[in-house]
Amino acid sequence: MGYEIDFLPVGEESSGGDAIALRYGNLHGPREEQTVIVIDGGYLDAGEALVEHIRTHYDTGIVDLAVSTHPDRDHINGLRKVLEEMTVKKLLMHQPWSHSSDMARSKMLLSYNARSLRTELRDSLQGATDLEEVAKAQGVPIEEPFLDWTSDDGVLRILGPTEDYYRELLAEIVEPDSLQEAKKSWEAAIRQMLARMVPETLWTETLSEDGETSAKNNTSAICLLEVDGRKLLFTGDAGIPALGQALDVLEDEGFQPGSLDFVQVPHHGSRRNVSPSLLDRLLGPKGQTVVIGSAYASVPKKNPEHKHPAKKTTNAFRRRGYPVHLTAGVTKCSAYDAPPREGYGASTPEPLHTEVEDSGDA
Repeated sequence: MGYEIDFLPVGEESSGGDAIALRYGNLHGPREEQTVIVIDGGYLDAGEALVEHIRTHYDTGIVDLAVSTHPDRDHINGLRKVLEEMTVKKLLMHQPWSHSSDMARSKMLLSYNARSLRTELRDSLQGATDLEEVAKAQGVPIEEPFLDWTSDDGVLRILGPTEDYYRELLAEIVEPDSLQEAKKSWEAAIRQMLARMVPETLWTETLSEDGETSAKNNTSAICLLEVDGRKLLFTGDAGIPALGQALDVLEDEGFQPGSLDFVQVPHHGSRRNVSPSLLDRLLGPKGQTVVIGSAYASVPKKNPEHKHPAKKTTNAFRRRGYPVHLTAGVTKCSAYDAPPREGYGASTPEPLHTEVEDSGDA
């Protein structure tokens, strides 16, 4: 079996997102011998681009599986277009109101356009509610992407989150620690003011061990595809604790660092979502001078705030043998045993940067 993985460009300036189309199977044969999957859909315009991309390059109007990793607008909104304009056989998405009475009440308030809901909570619920409504209208069955969910052919499975961990995260989303959030915001502002450039090398790494991302990001479904013995990992916006739990699952099965052939860089290359010790477990030790696998990140066309991606992050992947390919306004394709595609050529990954931003704000 072969595969094609397409990362479509999402966003401008510092606002990016994920819109991923992929297919696997006998790519030299008929559609019936292939499986087409969409993982996240970016904003609405990215969803329109996904539809056109799949029709043009996969020559089909049928999507076997659509996956919403989490309900951020830059990931979920475009999936509505995919469901409305294509035949989707199944949708994987979390339904938070089924796991939290507070979320169920918030969903009810949402229907009354209640202003009491926090903006972040309202946006998350709105995106998930809208997608659920479209799926029901189109007759698309919905399943939730928790640990141990596996596709019928056994190629795709979910490594996290577990239902218990998801419920813990929902509690944090409904009632965040306001003092802790204010402290984080203040610390980020101070770090931004003190931003400076620091040197890095193949061996010198300044990436922090204590990066933190939001509870909502950690709800991201983490997907593993295994195609013809090759392992492909999709991470959404998952952070260190969520990725660590997924690695626990893999390590219990005998997973060895560096055995991935493809990995999505979490959260568009944010430095808050990975750490040196986590990457050692996932990719192997630093100091690699050969390419072991490939890494891809969906990033906005511009990066004025040096957030997505952070050079610390792309360096950390490269020094472990996984050079990072960036979208930055261009569709990027990773393929194996696939027919040539007109207009697509080799992608140049990010170099090892000798100086990186040390603001810690991304």
